[in-house]
Amino acid sequence: VHVAESGGASVQTGGSLSLSCVASGFSFKNNCVGWFRQVPGKDREGVAAIGFDGRTAYADSVKGRFTISQDSAKNMLYLQMNNLKPEDTATYVCGLGCADSDVAVTAINPLFSYSGQGTQVTVSS
Repeated sequence: VHVAESGGASVQTGGSLSLSCVASGFSFKNNCVGWFRQVPGKDREGVAAIGFDGRTAYADSVKGRFTISQDSAKNMLYLQMNNLKPEDTATYVCGLGCADSDVAVTAINPLFSYSGQGTQVTVSS
């Protein structure tokens, strides 16, 4: 399984970014997939996920600002991030194969079967 993220950049507070993830060797259909973020020295934090039933879930910290979507036919996962804040600064990682979309965004250090190297998002004030 190969996972690759793109779209990270440096933006100012209030800006927007769109992240993309492409995967090979893994079917998005009927699987739980999502995004989590990592900051050195802190626990992994689930950001958004799409469950096997298509239901989306978001961390409270990003609700109303981030939108997750997927194109199963292309094995692509997206994360639209609006009204970015400095506390959103992190490496954003695409995760494939979570147990449940709610668990993926509420658990400390949520587990995914596969993940990429991540893409850096930096938000300056």
